[in-house]
Amino acid sequence: MKLSRIIQILDAKILCNVQGRLDSDIPMICGSDLMSDVLAFIKSGALLLTGLTTIQVVYTAENAGVNVVCFVRGKKPSKETVDLANEKKITLLTTNMSMFESCGKLYNNGLIGGSDYEN
Repeated sequence: MKLSRIIQILDAKILCNVQGRLDSDIPMICGSDLMSDVLAFIKSGALLLTGLTTIQVVYTAENAGVNVVCFVRGKKPSKETVDLANEKKITLLTTNMSMFESCGKLYNNGLIGGSDYEN
């Protein structure tokens, strides 16, 4: 699914965007607030949904091969986190939806979870 469609489904706001990323395909989603689980289980290229807004999210995304992070429940990261995401070329979004609702809406629109994804 195109990132632009995901933004529409989640009614998300763009906090920082790497040029050209809106047309990129996102094959799956992962929702987690445990960055250790993200490192252990997420597949490269997934969209990460999280309620954490610290710089550790950006470092974790970079290490896991995640290019897009969406903060749920209307959370917004600090300027330091946004600046680091820009530096690491990671797109940041925010949605007012809960993680449960975000995952459900994306799943109902055809995105799958990482455990269902086969390369």
